[in-house]
Amino acid sequence: MPQFLFFDNSSLNNLVTLILWGTVILLVVAIFYNLFGQTKKTKKVPSHKLNRHHKNPILSPLPHREWETNGTFNPAAIEDDDGRVHLFYRAIGDNGLSNIGHTSSSDGLHFDRRSPFPVYQPADEEKKADPLKQNFIQEYNPAIYTSGGGWGGHEDPRTVKIDGRVYMTYTAFQGWDSVRIALTSIALKDIKKERWNWKKPRMISPPNEVNKNWVLFPEKINGKYAILHSIVPNILIAYINDLDENFPLIQGKRLHGPQPGRKDFWDNLIRGPGAPPIKTDIGWLLLYHAQDNKESHKYKLGVMILDRNDPTKILYRSPEPILSPEMNYENDGKPGVIYASGSVVKNDQLFIYYGGGDKHVCVAQTPLEPLLGWLMRYGKV
Repeated sequence: MPQFLFFDNSSLNNLVTLILWGTVILLVVAIFYNLFGQTKKTKKVPSHKLNRHHKNPILSPLPHREWETNGTFNPAAIEDDDGRVHLFYRAIGDNGLSNIGHTSSSDGLHFDRRSPFPVYQPADEEKKADPLKQNFIQEYNPAIYTSGGGWGGHEDPRTVKIDGRVYMTYTAFQGWDSVRIALTSIALKDIKKERWNWKKPRMISPPNEVNKNWVLFPEKINGKYAILHSIVPNILIAYINDLDENFPLIQGKRLHGPQPGRKDFWDNLIRGPGAPPIKTDIGWLLLYHAQDNKESHKYKLGVMILDRNDPTKILYRSPEPILSPEMNYENDGKPGVIYASGSVVKNDQLFIYYGGGDKHVCVAQTPLEPLLGWLMRYGKV
């Protein structure tokens, strides 16, 4: 038998000692890695998911109404002083033009009133409407009005209630080289009586640019009205003395498409703001849309908290999305899209109204305080 297969006691003891020390070193390395070697980004963070309404979608296209046969989605939301929730949703009809419809609910979940005709439409030279007869005839020029979701018109409204008036910003298409932000308003008392006396709109972004997703704060900040017009690479806000008077056009960032977000996080591609900010005890709550480059076909929803006095400062930011397109009605029409453009806080519940698949209106909710607690614990910036 070969000599090298035999060990004396001294060699065997040395081998055992070597194995034991190697095991100890591996254990120490493993302990130090678990304690100090993992970065914050690799630690598992508990998710905070929204609760979808079991009757979603709450609004869908109606085939017998030619102005909303192809899509009813991306709603704005306000709560009136009687507690009734009003949604102003984007509707696309047979002609491909976007108009704005209205629906309302006493509890924010079951919507029992719905306008039989658009409550806000393109200018008179572009349309003909007879609301009294509930008849809608549209004239449009496809060479002028072109957009991804339709032939253009009034898209993706956002609303805030300030001192008895409801201000609405929306995207106005004038061709791909001129996608502008428009502003109008209406008295809250007129909305409650369904009298659609909107103020003549005006453009607040420059021509020959592409600007989308601008939102108003629902109250003045440091004595001025505030319009948030970008969240990437920084929060940009324009301060206005009077929304009802003419003011200079706001110069946007002119960013096209998704922009780089946080590297190695779920929101490494940023789309833009969602619903207008909501004031909370810890700051302004702002919803935003983002994508992960690993799942770039999915719009996801996040939330951040902005400083109350200087909302250009981000205090907290969701480490995980709070809503992702998983349900069939969020993938019907344009797959993988959720677009949360409206929200209200009602009975300490945050109601988020969103478009599913560029086709339906949906709602999800969460208790507000647990959401804020989750952000403070896991999302500090």
